[in-house]
Amino acid sequence: MARVISTINLKGGVGKTTTTVALAEMLSAEFGKKVLVIDLDPQTNATVMLIGEDNWKNLNDQQRTLARLFQDALVDPADRQFDLESTIQRGVSNVQEVRTVDLLPSSLDLIDVQDRLASMPSGKFYAANPVDVLRRAAKPILDKYDYVFIDCPPNLGIITLNGLRISDGYLIPTIPDILSTYGIPQIIKRVRDFAREIGERIEPYGIVISMYRAQLKLHQNTLRWLRANGDVRVFETVIPHCGRIAEAAEFLPFNTLRQKYGYQGQFEIFRQLTEEVLRVAV
Repeated sequence: MARVISTINLKGGVGKTTTTVALAEMLSAEFGKKVLVIDLDPQTNATVMLIGEDNWKNLNDQQRTLARLFQDALVDPADRQFDLESTIQRGVSNVQEVRTVDLLPSSLDLIDVQDRLASMPSGKFYAANPVDVLRRAAKPILDKYDYVFIDCPPNLGIITLNGLRISDGYLIPTIPDILSTYGIPQIIKRVRDFAREIGERIEPYGIVISMYRAQLKLHQNTLRWLRANGDVRVFETVIPHCGRIAEAAEFLPFNTLRQKYGYQGQFEIFRQLTEEVLRVAV
């Protein structure tokens, strides 16, 4: 069975998508795992990182993104157009040695859909639920993968809850500063309450420290506080603030992950993080 992991933070720009994509690529190239990335973030960053902006635009023009899935939830069943097989992108990544990562791409159109989902039709026998849209669509394929990563939007709205609905657990990537960590207790409480409401267990796998500046007292102190007083585990592996890692978001061809993420220890850091996630998400 697939292990389904959401990545979430209520603040954007904290390295959430870079961490998600790096974990997916590492699991594929270094550990031989088959991975699905589900991009629920309307910013589409994970999608563009994995297939490039031109390919994304073509898919978006053809309505072959997850926006079509959620739009279909708002219309009569006879008018629905979402097709899972034509939407899923197989063998994605700009790294040649990454061969077993697939993608369900996002769209900017998800921004317009989110607020309307609360009023979606309840369906025959009241079987339709706005937080169940993704589960109903993706259920036939999930167990074809070893791991599924869901890149969630920076909020706790209905789209995010769709991702959490099918998740075994979640990661919280964050910069160790006040603004980036402020919402972590809210995330943990909201996910715990949601899991209790649906009768499922959604594990807080841990906090991933990203964009860390060792020379900043604020980062040192925040990391120390999180490890001593936080509600969940803080992974030992810390992702540094690094220009090479930031540049890895650009869709350029690479032969290896080491070439993409960097030769000065960056590749090893992401590999170590992946090993930690594998130990926790079992």
